[in-house]
Amino acid sequence: MGSPSIIIVGAGPAGLAVGARLRKMGIDFDMVEQGTSVAPSWHNHYERLHLHTVKEYSSLPFMPFPSGYPTYVSRQQLTDYLIDYASEFEISPRFNTQVQSVERAADKWILSTTGEKMSADRVVLATGINRVPLTPSWPGLDSFTGTVVHSRDYRTANPFENKRCLVVGMGNTGAEIALDLAESGIAVAISVRGPVNIVPRDAFGRPTQQTAIHLSGLPLWLQDALAKLTQKLTIGNLSKFGLRTPSIAPTAQLRRFGKTPVIDLGTVKQIREGNIVIRPEIKRFTQAGVEFADGRVDDFDAVIICTGYKSGVTDIFPAVAPYTDEYGNPTIVIGKESVDGAYFIGFDNYRAGGVLGIINTDSKIIADHLGGV
Repeated sequence: MGSPSIIIVGAGPAGLAVGARLRKMGIDFDMVEQGTSVAPSWHNHYERLHLHTVKEYSSLPFMPFPSGYPTYVSRQQLTDYLIDYASEFEISPRFNTQVQSVERAADKWILSTTGEKMSADRVVLATGINRVPLTPSWPGLDSFTGTVVHSRDYRTANPFENKRCLVVGMGNTGAEIALDLAESGIAVAISVRGPVNIVPRDAFGRPTQQTAIHLSGLPLWLQDALAKLTQKLTIGNLSKFGLRTPSIAPTAQLRRFGKTPVIDLGTVKQIREGNIVIRPEIKRFTQAGVEFADGRVDDFDAVIICTGYKSGVTDIFPAVAPYTDEYGNPTIVIGKESVDGAYFIGFDNYRAGGVLGIINTDSKIIADHLGGV
């Protein structure tokens, strides 16, 4: 095949959004995807997952979610939507094609894949912020006789019935997996390293996201003050349960550090009722369980690691390193200087509105630039 002018790497929501906009503009492109389907990560997330953002702010360009979808779209509904989206805009990725490196050669980008080398004038990297799972190493882990899984391999609570479970990490995934286990009557603890910002998904009869968007025009200090007040009124003080709240407001945490607060779906209630217990960070594993930083030793049958992911962008595209944040995520949408002709989408964790809403906005910026608008 001839060299396409544009290659989009990744057939998740970010890649599909750019592809649809280019289709509308009559601009040809090629798309490669390491998985076997569009949005492969969404096919494999845990079953109870729903978007934490409302559907009005979470659809891709030109195609709203079906009217029958609920306010918070389920994993399966989103997966079906993305499959239909690719079909609607005649996007046919080359599956089972993993890009191993992207390098500049003269005026072309050379993509080394599992099967061949490809070249393009422009490359759009849409490989996702959660591409590479992070798994810490702890002393004694190899001697632990129980089950250890990463959250990427968790689907339902069924395999953990009658087991004592430890969830490591209390981001959104850890909080929801612990909730899933607790609601299934399974004994569960969460190991938490430090203070956690928690906000309700809905507050005072409306989605918190909608409220945040409507208040986004206020001075930052006032946004932060209102966020802290809402947190105090809805979540309260959880210190007696072992959970501390940081001094920084959830809004400021997102804005400064790109760290999304925990969106509470019922985990706090389970903690207050004693169905989920909080433990400090892990010091070491024993054969039968874990010793925590406070010296407490508990036995567990299963440990579910929910310590997050990284994008791993610089592993395949080292030239973008000067334009990444402390987590290795690109901070630019349109490449410049050493990465002129490259585009990056789906890596922005700093703006309010949710990653899908940001993808919708940034896909237009990229498509317009590629189309010379």
